[in-house]
Amino acid sequence: MGLSFDLSPEQEAIRSTCREFADQVVAPVAAEHDRRQEFPYKVVAQMGELGLFGLPYPESVGGAGADFLSYLLALEEISRADAAVGITLEAGVSLGIAPIFNYGTREQRERLLPELCAGRGLWAFGLTEPDAGSDAGGTRTRAVEDGDSLVIDGSKCFITNAGTEISRGVTITALTGKPGEPPAISAILVERGTPGYTQAPPYRKLGWHASDTRELTFNACRVPRAALLGRMGGGFAQFLSVLEAGRVAIAALSVGVAQACLDASLEYSQHRRQFGRPLSRFQATQFKLADMATRIELSRMMVWRAGTLIDQGRSPGRLASMAKLEASETATWCANQAVQIHGGVGFMEDLPVARFYRDVKINEIGEGTSEVQRLVIASHLLGLGGSVTRLLREDGGS
Repeated sequence: MGLSFDLSPEQEAIRSTCREFADQVVAPVAAEHDRRQEFPYKVVAQMGELGLFGLPYPESVGGAGADFLSYLLALEEISRADAAVGITLEAGVSLGIAPIFNYGTREQRERLLPELCAGRGLWAFGLTEPDAGSDAGGTRTRAVEDGDSLVIDGSKCFITNAGTEISRGVTITALTGKPGEPPAISAILVERGTPGYTQAPPYRKLGWHASDTRELTFNACRVPRAALLGRMGGGFAQFLSVLEAGRVAIAALSVGVAQACLDASLEYSQHRRQFGRPLSRFQATQFKLADMATRIELSRMMVWRAGTLIDQGRSPGRLASMAKLEASETATWCANQAVQIHGGVGFMEDLPVARFYRDVKINEIGEGTSEVQRLVIASHLLGLGGSVTRLLREDGGS
């Protein structure tokens, strides 16, 4: 099946609605939320009312019944106004809802998904640990079987959406297995309020000031065995699948920030005058604008293609890593160009480009660093089946 670059009327309507919402609701309060490092509860509630958290999920579980590409379009538009709001949506949909929808039991889905798809609650995804970031297989958190319970000990770091007033819980990865058997990674649902589960205060971050990011600790945290997500020992394969689609979503978020940088640069360069004429009349500025627009369009097409593959029920494979790599590095580059075009005022917090510059770097790190994406792409090219671990072992981990 060939790829069409024409959006359907439904997709165009979603894109237009999200653009209007971003311009009228998200953008006007973005700077204030950033300055105060304040979670945007009202904005999130309105996104829930629009159906954005349930966008790519069927109506049978409380979703909007749209496709994955529509979700990517929404992410781009929201992130164009505020990347912190964009990551709140992305983490809620791609990392919060997706594992439960894809691997949950009927009871888990019926109990949790309607509220999460409506945006009345947020669910987090706890994978990263102090010694298990890019090396996701290095998980140290353990869950020991005790009768009909699992007792969890360990910690997770850099977790989004776990500590807000509307946070409902987290899916964590933990080592499981009987004594004497090799441990395997399982995914477990831990609801907020479970004894032994605590959230640290929010991190002080370089960017994404309005998003919730913190460390989680589990100290003899007892959950029912029914909190297991999918089969015991199946967590590693589950989170690899979740992260593959999540990378495409982060790429869409990156395109949104890059587009915001271009939009701001176009407007400023046509009004700012130097040596008697607008900046936009100088070839040096024109080249920057042209390169920004070209790289953004290339990134957007990669995102759309990957999203289309997901909608066709096909794995985006290396294209997910390519889209994430190219879009995130393009966004960082565009933010740098935008600050340069704005000159001194671009270094001030009075204009959004300073926020764009701070917000965008994390896109090259979260949900798989640029280095990991290059390894994944290389492993596909070399016929290693996407095995990053194999590549690292063969080159000594350099």
